[in-house]
Amino acid sequence: MPAMIEVEGLRRRYRTRRGPVEAVAGIDLRVEAGEFVGYAGPNGAGKSTTVKIMSGILLPSAGRVVVDGLVPYQERKRLARRIGVVFGQRSQLWWDLPLSDSFDLVRYLYRMPAATWRRRLDELAGLLDLGPLLPQPVRTLSLGQRMRAELAAAVLPAPRVLFLDEPTIGLDIEAKAAVRGFLRHLNAADRTTIILTTHDLDDITELCDRLIIIDHGQIVYDGTIDELHTAYGSTRMLVVDLADPAATLTTGPDWAGAQVVRAEGHRRWIRFAREGISAAQLVALVLADHQVLDLSIVEPDIEDVIRRIYRGETRPPGTVPPP
Repeated sequence: MPAMIEVEGLRRRYRTRRGPVEAVAGIDLRVEAGEFVGYAGPNGAGKSTTVKIMSGILLPSAGRVVVDGLVPYQERKRLARRIGVVFGQRSQLWWDLPLSDSFDLVRYLYRMPAATWRRRLDELAGLLDLGPLLPQPVRTLSLGQRMRAELAAAVLPAPRVLFLDEPTIGLDIEAKAAVRGFLRHLNAADRTTIILTTHDLDDITELCDRLIIIDHGQIVYDGTIDELHTAYGSTRMLVVDLADPAATLTTGPDWAGAQVVRAEGHRRWIRFAREGISAAQLVALVLADHQVLDLSIVEPDIEDVIRRIYRGETRPPGTVPPP
């Protein structure tokens, strides 16, 4: 079966006053239908350039790109009917007109049958709580309300692929929760393939089945969040409250390199490698010698792991450092 998105040897070069710059330097990836993929990387890594090529906005300098069986830059009009695009900093809504007029325009542009359009709009208005907003001019909506409306406009024609670029940027906690909840529903109910480009790593951890990290125009990681921690040797923390605040935790060979990195009152923080000793084994060692009032396992912060990747501090086997 062909993939929903196939990219091979993708390159994109720009000419600048200082000479040519390769924003995308040889990317290969395959995204299956129904996947929810997070696409992360530092500023200038090539994320937005890749998305613009896949959506037909930019031409590649080299390589092959196929989205839903179409070459984006060759069949842009046909592809536009199968994809939705939301850029967090740009709007596809009519600023001074009622929100409902923007949805009317989508119906006209995509030549949607009136009954299909009405049924789909009613469904989206319910999911995104847009009903009371339909008669209001877009300029009167809050940022969170506008983003919900942007999502509705993008998925109103029921696209097979949805490209999202920073969809939660600037939103408050409640607005982010509403957007994330809708995207989960869209992916699960409609099996929409979603590519999410974001700097908000909470979006990725809460929504994405798969994470692709790009740096200097090259993919440096492609896998799940759990595999990321394993590949990069992430450490976890066991936090224990001992009954005796003066007690000393004595480590030994059985601790497999686990270390007490902090002690404060009753509480001790023990860092241990994911590939070394298991959490259950470490807890058993502590309980064997001490009375414990409470304990918890703190998983590593994905942001810290990715920051280490950006800095080039560590890379999993088989990856090539960027130039």
